[in-house]
Amino acid sequence: MDLSAVEKAILEAPLSTPEDLLSFQKNFLKKGGVLDGYYGLLRTLPGAERPAFGQALQRLRALAEERFQAAQVHLRAAEAIRPTLTDPTFPAFTISPGGRHPLSLVESQIVHIFSRIGFTLADGPEIEDDWHNFSALNFEPDHPARDMQDTFFIDPARGLLLRTHTSTIQVRVMERQKPPIRILAPGRVYRHETISARAHVYFHQIEGLYVAEGVSAADLKATLEYFVQAFFGTDTPVRWRASYFPFTEMSAELDIACLICHGEGCPVCKHTGWVEVLGCGMVDPNVFQACGIDPEKYTGYAFGMGIERLAQLKYQIPDLRLFSQNHYRFLANFQGYDLPPN
Repeated sequence: MDLSAVEKAILEAPLSTPEDLLSFQKNFLKKGGVLDGYYGLLRTLPGAERPAFGQALQRLRALAEERFQAAQVHLRAAEAIRPTLTDPTFPAFTISPGGRHPLSLVESQIVHIFSRIGFTLADGPEIEDDWHNFSALNFEPDHPARDMQDTFFIDPARGLLLRTHTSTIQVRVMERQKPPIRILAPGRVYRHETISARAHVYFHQIEGLYVAEGVSAADLKATLEYFVQAFFGTDTPVRWRASYFPFTEMSAELDIACLICHGEGCPVCKHTGWVEVLGCGMVDPNVFQACGIDPEKYTGYAFGMGIERLAQLKYQIPDLRLFSQNHYRFLANFQGYDLPPN
């Protein structure tokens, strides 16, 4: 029986796609295919013809398996390199350089400015207890800041909460370290506020503390005016206002002329032409006593500022909410901004 037509079909069958492989396997290698049918005929042949016919079928099957396996290897290799192939007619991908987030840039600039006059970094937990967040900082038991409307309490019965300021870090440092102390405490804080162009439920603060013998309000004023000039420029108008904070006595706030509207009035400055950039004061003796520091021997000053507010003014950003929305078009404005030199 002539098997040359079957051999020709095996040799010429296409094997360039996965579908071709499935069709070839079904026709020549699986039960019910062409070769399987000829094996059925083998039993009907005279005994003398069976050996030669069987050998011919085995040779054709080996040929089919060889072609099938070679095609499998070729297709797998082609699939492995497919992602690296380049089509010169395809449009090019636009790859934009990355950049630091504006809040990260501003925090780094602030740290750099204060590090030049001896301030070092300190850190603390975002989940705090009532003592470090309120009591040690001279907050009265009925102070409004303890209310649920201002503070996110995690476990009110145990006094656990999300810290409302990074002053908690100052308390922890004073508890474990004796003066002189000169630290910066950056971090995220949380308050139950209405989200707007000027406020958010979470934001970033950086606070400073200097405790030593003979520290005065004049040292505080000189330090913060040095910072404003280094950060905003030497010609930035400033004004001081008396204020109140439970943990400082005396207390003050420092304003600068609004850099967004240049004094003409806008939502950021509440149409006053001035924007508060930080609060400060001389550390209250009650805070020293709570932390185990002798208020008769040591004095000190503390200050705190919102990083979002400073970034908003420095880069003239009208809406504070942009910092947390992560829009590419907003963040792309800061590509190429460098950190301050060492």
